[in-house]
Amino acid sequence: MMDFLYRYLLIVIACVALLAGIQLPNLVDQYQKRIDAHLREVTANLKPYQEIANKFTGGSLDQLIELHRRSNEKAFQDEGVAIAEMIKRKLRFESDLAMLQASLPVQVVRILMKGDRELIDETLAQYTYSVPLTQDALLAGAATAAIILVLTELLLALARRVSDAVVTAYRRRYA
Repeated sequence: MMDFLYRYLLIVIACVALLAGIQLPNLVDQYQKRIDAHLREVTANLKPYQEIANKFTGGSLDQLIELHRRSNEKAFQDEGVAIAEMIKRKLRFESDLAMLQASLPVQVVRILMKGDRELIDETLAQYTYSVPLTQDALLAGAATAAIILVLTELLLALARRVSDAVVTAYRRRYA
């Protein structure tokens, strides 16, 4: 009876892992689209400042920021800080998009290790589940299922060894 339940447990775990793994390409795609949308937004927000920089500082936003910072008006000084923040944000999004120009496994690892926490949270909060039957999705699902099954087998084998060791020690002590 236990072998029967064990086999079905592994089947359920494999199915759940397969479905979770199939989501990986979709998650990466939605994360990339979110970065792209934020990049387009910040680029549009910087456009008027770039036009001003083109007129007065030879196109240099850094010089425009410096003019704002040296102004005697607090409002202009604060505006210089806001422009600098927008530029930092734009560079961050450009860097994130460049980081994702790789294969799917590398993209997943990069998002997990170096992904923008704010954008990851946004992506997860508005994530749309789907079951894409693309080659990447099927490979990701199969790989995830295989990894989860191997880890499950290893954990169960470890639990059996520990259990056997405890039973053996108990029997020696009280036999």
